[in-house]
Formats: sequence, C-alpha cells, structure tokens
Amino acid sequence: MTVVQQIAILAPPFLFALTIHEFSHGYVADRLGDPTARNMGRLTLNPIKHIDPLGVLAFIIMKIGWAKPVPVDPRYFKNPLRDMLWVALAGPAANLMTAIASGLLAQLLVIVSPVLPPFLLWPLAQMIAASIWINIMLAVFNLLPIPPLDGSKVLMGLLPPQQAASFAKLEPFGFIILLGLFYTGILQKVIMPIITFAQNMIVG
Repeated sequence: MTVVQQIAILAPPFLFALTIHEFSHGYVADRLGDPTARNMGRLTLNPIKHIDPLGVLAFIIMKIGWAKPVPVDPRYFKNPLRDMLWVALAGPAANLMTAIASGLLAQLLVIVSPVLPPFLLWPLAQMIAASIWINIMLAVFNLLPIPPLDGSKVLMGLLPPQQAASFAKLEPFGFIILLGLFYTGILQKVIMPIITFAQNMIVG
C-alpha cells in the first residue's frame, strides 16, 4: 500500500473520530449550561473547526493524535468539578460508541460483500477497520490521567478539591510527560494491550 493510499484510507475515519470527540465535549458542556463552544462556532461536525496540526502530525509520527480542544468555561457549571468530569468523559465515550458502530458496519460489510466489486470492498473494509482502531485508540489514550488529557479531568472530578488543584498544576508539563512515556516505550506498553483487547471484543 502506497503512502497516498494509506492517507486516503486513514484520513476520513481519523478526522471523523477527532470531530465527534470534540463535538461531544462541546455538546455536553452546552447541555450543562456552558455556551462557550457554541458561541465560538465549535459546536459543529465540521472537521476543519477541530483540527490541531500538531495532533495530526503526532498521529502521522506516533499513531496517537488529538484535535484542538473545545473551549469549556467551568464557571457556567453548577458543580464545576463534577460537570467537567462528564464533559471529559463525553469525548472518549463518543469514540467508543463510534468504534462499536464501526464494528457493526464491519459485520454488515461481510454480509453484503458477495455483491460488492473488489475495488469498492477493499477500501471500505480497510476504512472500517481503521475506524475501529482509531476510535479505540483515541478513547484509551484520552482517558490516561495525564494533563491535559480527558482522563486527568475525570481524575480531578473524583479527587477532593485541594488534591484536584494540586494535580492540575501538572498541566504545563503534560506534553513533555507524554513524549517521555512514548519514547521510553512505556506509553505503548500501557495502552496497546487495552486497545487490542477492546478491538478483539468489538470485532469478535
């Protein structure tokens, strides 16, 4: 498979996975009283609004990427720590549901495969398989309790306020921590077994 073919297959599911992830953050925040994402035009399924060039580059290099975070203002929430927990969970949950939906599409594709021409069947199968893997990867990766990933906000929502405030001080160093974990191989050892397990559960 050429590089162009790889990009053509990976780009649509990757962009959709990023888009549904950030849209879900904004949607839940909006429902909890924060109109920031809607006011800034981020409550949309237009992928151009959510693309982070650095996150795309990271996906190309490390096969782990992210989108431009949807702005959230906790001051609008009745219970900021609790509501931020739900907002943080929304993105990974959306990716997990998309992975499950992609798994159902894969089963449907098997049923209709005899009537599909090979030139259409092969790229569809590859794209659906990529969608399953990418969405699981985004869900698992973003649930790591490392600022500014979603998992860190989930953890802060569970910690007492004083400990949550102390943990939040790690955020400026989050990207450095992630790079260190990646280049030492620790990150892959932690998340790959989880991704593989979830993928096997969905694909069957």
